[in-house]
Amino acid sequence: MQYWIPKSLVLGIAVSLSGCSIFTNDAHHERNYRANAPVKAPEGLAQPYRDPEFAMPVGQYENTAEPVSYRAPQQVLTVAQGSWVEQGEEAARIFFDKNDGIEDLPAFIWRAVDGVVAMHNAGLESDNKAQGSVTTTWYSLIKAKEGWFWEEATEPSKQKFKFTLEQKEHQRTASLRAELVDYQGDGELTALQKNHLEVRALNEVVSEFDYQYRLLQVEMRKRQGVLALELGFDKNGDSALLTEKGQEAVLDRFSNFLERSNFTVVRVDREKQEVLVRYEAPESSVWDSIWGEEAVVLPIDNGDYTIKIAQAQDTRTSITWKDSEGNVLDANTMNNLHQALITLLRQKGLTI
Repeated sequence: MQYWIPKSLVLGIAVSLSGCSIFTNDAHHERNYRANAPVKAPEGLAQPYRDPEFAMPVGQYENTAEPVSYRAPQQVLTVAQGSWVEQGEEAARIFFDKNDGIEDLPAFIWRAVDGVVAMHNAGLESDNKAQGSVTTTWYSLIKAKEGWFWEEATEPSKQKFKFTLEQKEHQRTASLRAELVDYQGDGELTALQKNHLEVRALNEVVSEFDYQYRLLQVEMRKRQGVLALELGFDKNGDSALLTEKGQEAVLDRFSNFLERSNFTVVRVDREKQEVLVRYEAPESSVWDSIWGEEAVVLPIDNGDYTIKIAQAQDTRTSITWKDSEGNVLDANTMNNLHQALITLLRQKGLTI
């Protein structure tokens, strides 16, 4: 039996896997970091001739194990509507324009700063918003990564920031700057690392500003729906809904709104400026009430209705409701219907 064959095979695999430890790698030896050095002749031999005309200086290069960072500067993200930066700006600064719906631009920016501070469960060490600056308490921009249970947890660095707000004279634009005023962590910060932290803190405020303005836009659309309908009287003195929109616009938009509110549009008569609709109350379930999506039931009976679009006593447009028998809905019913339609407009975020 030749037992030496498998033993030789195992020995060969072991040698091949341990090749890195058998053959040393001197690529990073200091002698490999010298350039243009003259040849050193062995003892007892003459140094070879070297023409001074072609002599080159000896280059000595250090082989350091310290890592070198070549990261680019952090970029301020103009994700919020109406935000911009000046070209060549070295500081962590961004400009905000006064968008539609924002009544007080500095107050809106400070609300975004407060939102970021609250998100980090921090506070304000110095609150001088009237003078245009605040300084935060300690919080960590970069959270520690969760490791295995046997690994030692590392304490994340902490920072304090100063936010400075300046408003232009025309009060349509304001700038916000973030400055790192204090730092707790391992080692000293380089200028690049300091810039990264400042821009990162500023970007959080920009994202919060964008979020707050999106919420404001939703509220603006809801308020537009609330203001679109008012309770009043048509030119005949009957109770009706009034709107600032023109008759043609109301004829189109109001019919579209009714289609999305459990009405079926049977016919649109543009000559008579009338819309014939059929209403069927939605069925509510227990699950709708649990999830907070309970359907709005209008205070009218199921059936056909004729909606008359006409000019009111002033420049506004009147919307008069009649039942299937041609009777105009009374003032009490129109008041309840008006409130229900307003609720629908708010719920769906629609405008007329």
